Amino acid sequence: MKTKNLLILPLFILLSQIRVNAQSADSIRIKIKQVESDILPMMYVDGDKLMTLEQRMAFYKVKGLSIAVIHNYKIEWAKGYGFANDSLKIPVTAHTLFQAGSISKSLNSVGVLKLMQEKKIDLYSDINNYLISWKFPYDSLSKGKKINMANLLSHTAGLSVHGFGGYTVNDPVPSVIQVLNGEKPANSPAVRSMYAPGLKYEYSGGGVTISQLIVMDITHQPYAQYMYNNVLKPLNMTESTYEQPPVNVKPQILAVAYDGDKAIKGQHHIYPEQAAAGLWTNPTDLSKYIIETQLAYEGKSHKVLDQKSTQIRLTPYIDKIAALGCFIYDVDGVKYFSHEGEDAGFSAIYYGSVQGGNGVVVMVNSYNNTLMKEVVNSVAQVYHFKGLNTSSAKKIIAVPDSVLQTYTGDYELEPGFILTISREGSQLFGKAGKQTKLPIYPEAKNKFFSIMANAEVEFVKNDQGVISELILYQGGEHPAKRIK
Repeated sequence: MKTKNLLILPLFILLSQIRVNAQSADSIRIKIKQVESDILPMMYVDGDKLMTLEQRMAFYKVKGLSIAVIHNYKIEWAKGYGFANDSLKIPVTAHTLFQAGSISKSLNSVGVLKLMQEKKIDLYSDINNYLISWKFPYDSLSKGKKINMANLLSHTAGLSVHGFGGYTVNDPVPSVIQVLNGEKPANSPAVRSMYAPGLKYEYSGGGVTISQLIVMDITHQPYAQYMYNNVLKPLNMTESTYEQPPVNVKPQILAVAYDGDKAIKGQHHIYPEQAAAGLWTNPTDLSKYIIETQLAYEGKSHKVLDQKSTQIRLTPYIDKIAALGCFIYDVDGVKYFSHEGEDAGFSAIYYGSVQGGNGVVVMVNSYNNTLMKEVVNSVAQVYHFKGLNTSSAKKIIAVPDSVLQTYTGDYELEPGFILTISREGSQLFGKAGKQTKLPIYPEAKNKFFSIMANAEVEFVKNDQGVISELILYQGGEHPAKRIK
């Protein structure tokens, strides 16, 4: 009798676990459906029916999209949508590789800090101490101050060259040194000082490319080889590569880059600036990097970097948000490390909570980055990721036509750049320069919003009670005096 009881107990536990797993799988499927069904724009009218992910992709002409969601330090789900290759109708899967653009800088910083951890470099010493094949040419603009590796990784080195355009498959591809010197066949200018290092944040892919050369000079290895063996492979990001162009990768795994409906010439660009823009990856592999960063930060893992190195990497340097290879955002009391990326025909974004083990990664084979942020909003809404849902629901109020008429006219945003406000019946429109005329809707008597432009306009009266200017809220505040 006792033997039977002993057999029944494990069987009961097994059946209970199967039931729990099935319930968990059902819960995840429901969450996926919620994300897919209601994509939250950055701005929308409260009560309006939201578009599905499929509808939103069609609206923005995005061919393919891939998502991964991290919950409690695990990849809860990863899924592809649309086409990696629209002409051949090859679908996006969780394994499809996209160009990560500037997200490459995040993994690059992991590789660099590993060298620091091994005491092969000092983050705060002159970079010329480590450069062998090339030396940075200091001049009077650097004011006698030396650039260090932390400056390069946090964009505080005062260097030029924001980003890179890449090269088509038929173009001659320059060496890293030719890129840094702006020598042909490089299509970007030389990377040089704009002002002294350490003064302020100034985004520079050129500076990150110097860090690439330092890695190569110190390790005496091709950059992609070092990064795979010392960063990607230990993180189990085995589908990812810094090889430019990719080698030993099946063509159907690579997403084709699109500019609207048209594929980029050669299907994608080549980036010799590997550290700044050269990573091929997918949301699943990037999620592994995010999870390891979260665990290492808490001292629970050290596949590449230990706790101290990880905490240094996630600490802003000189600037308030620019850390080493990522940006730190404190939203509603929750800190996230993040980066966006854009290569020709590709866009990507990731967020990882510094604590709590949550995150999201979205990649598309399109220049469009608005949809990615809308997907982040929807994931954050479903998973209650505090601070990541930046969408805003607006209510339209009634404003008399006589009041609307007082807002019409021309407003100068910049010399020669005019925002024209016009009225058709009870509807106001805004037209910036030669751009398309867009409807704007009242949320207050003197404040209007545009869903399509993700912008707000506030009309301001002078001391005489006459509308004399407006303020455009779109990536900041832009006052515009009324000139007509």
